[in-house]
Amino acid sequence: MKHLILISALALAASLNASAATAPSTLTPGVLKIGMEGTYAPFTYKDAGGTLTGFDVDIARAVAAKLGLKAEFVLTEWSGILAGLQANKYDVIVNQVGITAERQKTIGFSAPYAYSSPQIIVKKAGSFAPKTLADLSGKRVGVGLGSNFEKQLRDAGGINVVTYPGAPEYLADLAAGRLDAAFNDRLLVGYLIKSQNLPVRGAGVIGDPEPVGIAMKKANTSLKAAVDRALLQLKADGTYAKISRQWFGQDVSKP
Repeated sequence: MKHLILISALALAASLNASAATAPSTLTPGVLKIGMEGTYAPFTYKDAGGTLTGFDVDIARAVAAKLGLKAEFVLTEWSGILAGLQANKYDVIVNQVGITAERQKTIGFSAPYAYSSPQIIVKKAGSFAPKTLADLSGKRVGVGLGSNFEKQLRDAGGINVVTYPGAPEYLADLAAGRLDAAFNDRLLVGYLIKSQNLPVRGAGVIGDPEPVGIAMKKANTSLKAAVDRALLQLKADGTYAKISRQWFGQDVSKP
């Protein structure tokens, strides 16, 4: 019996050690620090009561729960969000970060957890109806500083690109007539039209659906593996579909 107890104890210790070896490395033990804007509805924003909410907030909380970690949110402007990751201000960014070849040179990403396409946004009452980026030539177009959308506009050439710290600022200027158009995520446009009284409308959808992922330090491979497992579990148990339908009325995990 003593031998059996000893064997059982050794097996348990080995199991615990194996779990510890595969546990994700985070800045603070037991905590997943999550960087996000907090001003980018419907992904990450504060409701009328000041509570942080949104699609990405719900996904981040669900991932942290699967990892057995406490979710701690760190809010920052988009223009500095990637630098904050490199400066160890948080473990991950969950803020519709597009997975691009350029970013993958210095940043690690989870498997894609959502897909969307860029879309041109215009004033609702106007007659301007651009279908392509070429239609924006010579126009003043608002966009988030440092975003994929800014790069796309600049790469197109001939567009008067006006950068802002976040979506609320340039959407306000668009509504006030200080911009000819704005450029952002199709899911954002649909949400604004559905849930807020902003006098804007969606125009041309540009390109194919693009993947977004949870960003993290490239060297933290244990965290990537753990986050990827958590995302698979969320999809398998129906949690992801529930969150996605709540915010968009559809499953946005597929292109």
